[in-house]
Parts: sequence; C-alpha cells; structure tokens
Amino acid sequence: MHDLARTILAYVLILGVLVFVHEFGHYLAARWRGIKVDTFSIGFGPALYRWHDRVGTEWRLSAIPLGGYVKPHGFEGPDDATPEQKAAWIEGRTFHDKPVGSRALVIAMGPIFNFGFAILLFTLLFAFAGRPEVKNEVAQVEPNGPAAQAGVKPGDVITHLGTLPVFNFADVQAHASERPGAQTTLGIRRGGQDLTLPITLGTVPGTKKHGPTGKIGVVYQMVPGKPLSPPQAFVAGVHETWMVSVQTLQGVWQIISGQRSTKELGGTIRIAQMSGQVAQYGFASIMSFMALLSVNLGLINLFPIPILDGGRLVFYIAESIQGRPVSRRVQEISYQAGFALIAGLFLFSTFNDLANLGLFHWLIPSSG
Repeated sequence: MHDLARTILAYVLILGVLVFVHEFGHYLAARWRGIKVDTFSIGFGPALYRWHDRVGTEWRLSAIPLGGYVKPHGFEGPDDATPEQKAAWIEGRTFHDKPVGSRALVIAMGPIFNFGFAILLFTLLFAFAGRPEVKNEVAQVEPNGPAAQAGVKPGDVITHLGTLPVFNFADVQAHASERPGAQTTLGIRRGGQDLTLPITLGTVPGTKKHGPTGKIGVVYQMVPGKPLSPPQAFVAGVHETWMVSVQTLQGVWQIISGQRSTKELGGTIRIAQMSGQVAQYGFASIMSFMALLSVNLGLINLFPIPILDGGRLVFYIAESIQGRPVSRRVQEISYQAGFALIAGLFLFSTFNDLANLGLFHWLIPSSG
C-alpha cells in the first residue's frame, strides 16, 4: 500500500505540474493578446475546488487528473456559439475575433512553455547536481550473456571490438549492433593490462522490415558529473532538451516505420508506474524525469493531429495562406478523425501497459 500511495501521489504531482506549465503558457499568451480567459482547469470532470480571480477567470482543480485545459473567452466562434454564449461575449476580448497570428501564438505557447520548462529543469539539475556522465568501464555483466561467457568482469574497460577501436559506451553499442552473432574479439584493459578475449556476439531479434541486431551484454555505470556554472548549465540544458527531442522523434519514427515494436508504446499507467519508481531516488531523479516528460508533452502536442495544438496550428497556417478560415465542415471531420486517433492510441497504450503488468498472462496457455 505504501508503494501504491507513493506512485499515485508522485504521478498526480508530476503530471499536475507539467499540465499547469503547459496551460499556463496558453493562459499568459491569451492575456498578453488581450483575450479574457474564462476557465483554467487542472484535471477534467467535476470541479473539486474552484475560485475566481480579480479578472474573472475561474480556476479549477478537477476530479480526473489526466490533463487540463484553458478556455479562452469566445473560443467557440460565432458558428458554434449558442445565443446565450454570444450574449455574454465581451467585445474585443474574444479569441475568435483576434488576428490569426494572435490565435496561433496562444496555441503555440503551451508546447513552447513545456520546452522552456525542460530547459529550466535540466539547467538547475546540471548546476546543482552536475551533468550525468557514462563511466568508461563495465559496471555489470549480464549473467550468461556473451560478455560473461567471454570472461568480461566489472571494472574492465573495452578498448576494441575486433579491429574497431572503442572510446565510449556509444561506440560499443554501435559496433556490436551491426554484427549480430559475429565471432570476434574484445580488447580489454584490466588492472593496467591489455587482454584480448574471444567473443560471440548475442542476437536481438528484429522485425519484418529490419533484421536482428547484436549485443555484448554489459551495462555501463552512469555517474554524476561536477556541477556546472549557470551559463554552462543553461547551454547544457538547451542541448539536452534538443537531444531528447531528436531522440524522441527518432523513436516515434522507428515505431511508425516498423524498426521498433509497437509494444514499446506506453501510456498513463506506465507513466504512473515510472513516477513512483523515480520518486524513490530523490529530487534529482524526479527533476530529470519531469524534464523528459515535459519534452514529450511539448512534442506530442505539436504533432499535426486535429484536436491537438499542432492540428490547430495547421488550420491557422492554412488560414493565413488562403486569407480565410478552413471550412467548418473540414474542421469538424478533422477533429472527429483526430479524436478517434487519439482515443485509439490511448486504448492501445493502455493495453500495452496492462500487458506489461501481466494482466493478460491468463490468456496465454501454459505448456505442460
């Protein structure tokens, strides 16, 4: 029960902060462009607690902690608004009456704030705890794996794979992945001595489109680096945010193109599970995890899928090019398709999460 409570609390707090940052970007941009904000909600569903500020915005804490929203005044537009809604509009303060550039800015600032928040978290992490570095020696050897059978020990430094020089863990991974099942040698430095060990690389099954990859079966140790000066930490934070963004997009493309299994798609349950796990390791781990999630939240919302921020931005780009809004019919069909796609991805990722937890093992017949 203690672990479950920690997981739920960590998930609610982490997601709540990230949703607040995202929606606060929309909120500030709307206020900047002279748009009244009717509602700022953390969570969906019935309001557990609400209050109004001096400019008339209703702030809510709602019952379902799976996101949040900001509702700008007049967001629904003249074609969708009821007579009562139209009667309540404040002239000059509605979203739909603003130029397309102002509307696009309000939508774009949510993801932009997520990227900015990730940079801030990485900067603080590198300034106070240091930038983590991969130690250039083997920390663990996979039991019965290729390296263990070859005689590799913790503390060894891999210097060569066959005739190829190895300078860091990335080199080991890159060289090994291209040679599944290969019989080769490992150059090892152990206690000041250079050794050569024969090894047969392991094989990781591939997909229909992409063949298997090789592996050695070692784990390198991640160690904290020295704290950086604030300017260095900021530069490193920007670089880390960029690298996480690139790696995330590469991972998405690899899943779409079949290079990686769709079973790797995780959803709400996996995020909650990981939130509970990182909470065990202290504040620095929580900050790092939040930064990663913030980048992912920003990227996902920029995908050109109707119903997400990126889909709305596509409509605004089209409006700015053709000089008039995209037709209501096209928008309606697009939003329905976007909703169906997001709902399908949510259900699929939830199924993956439950499968990873072993919920469906009973469906697989056991061998005698």
